[in-house]
Amino acid sequence: MSNEIRLAFEHPSARADATAPDGPLDRISVREHVVEVEIGAFQAERGITQRVSFNVVVEVRPLDVAIDDDVDRILSYDRVTEAIAAELAAERLNLLETLAERIAERILLEPQAVRTFVRIEKLDRGPGALGVEIVRSVADLATKPVGHLPDITPHPHVVYLTNQAIRSPNLAHWLDQLEARAEPVILCVGHAEVPSPKTGHKMTQRRVDLLALEQNAWMLAGRDDRCVVVNTRTELDWAMKNDQISVWAPSKIVLDAVDGPKTGPDDPVALAAWFAGHMDASDLLLIGEAPPERSPVPVLVQDIAQSGL
Repeated sequence: MSNEIRLAFEHPSARADATAPDGPLDRISVREHVVEVEIGAFQAERGITQRVSFNVVVEVRPLDVAIDDDVDRILSYDRVTEAIAAELAAERLNLLETLAERIAERILLEPQAVRTFVRIEKLDRGPGALGVEIVRSVADLATKPVGHLPDITPHPHVVYLTNQAIRSPNLAHWLDQLEARAEPVILCVGHAEVPSPKTGHKMTQRRVDLLALEQNAWMLAGRDDRCVVVNTRTELDWAMKNDQISVWAPSKIVLDAVDGPKTGPDDPVALAAWFAGHMDASDLLLIGEAPPERSPVPVLVQDIAQSGL
């Protein structure tokens, strides 16, 4: 068997190796990701689902800074599986070719992506796997307008809990109601009643105050297992798409933000409002707290005694 024929049936990662452009490129891959989906042009394929396997390789630009074991600095595997899920949810398609093209386009919109190999195979239409494979690059994307992509950006419901609300016997009931909402939920907290240590230095005090907010986030997590403390944008994105209630630990996102908050962590309500805007939230609900002077999103206020969320 010639090398060309052998490569035609190899995994996309081998194809990427054989056709690598000048200069080294890192790659991430998702192998044998199988989804039950309704797809196909034949009448026999309508009204039923079949197993479809996805193998995707994405070549990415090497980072010009150290990774530092930071998930927010890499192109996450989740972005690949989310691209697949988004296009499967957008509409029913007849052709694997159309699905592969749309998945590739969505992946290539990621800032680090340079080139992607997308192989899709139907597993239930014959004795073997029937499929297509395409290769697309950011150069291909530049010559073709991309207008079909549906917006899958989540718009979370951000909820600020005072210490009284955290201690309330109604906490579990509130969380039950929040879980039932259609939009994802992210909880924010203020400082604990115990005063933070004072450093006498503005920058170090900022760090101490941020850590104090995170300590209180962990206190909330101790009240109910549904409250998961999260500190990276990648984890927040995953949680929002998987119906997990997150408690925001602010240090990393605040310190990494290019357009950081104008107020410090000594004003946790204003910080929560900034975070709601940063996350493109649908709104900010304050339980037991007065609204901030300014907010980039609509603000709702609930009294603790009367709160029904």
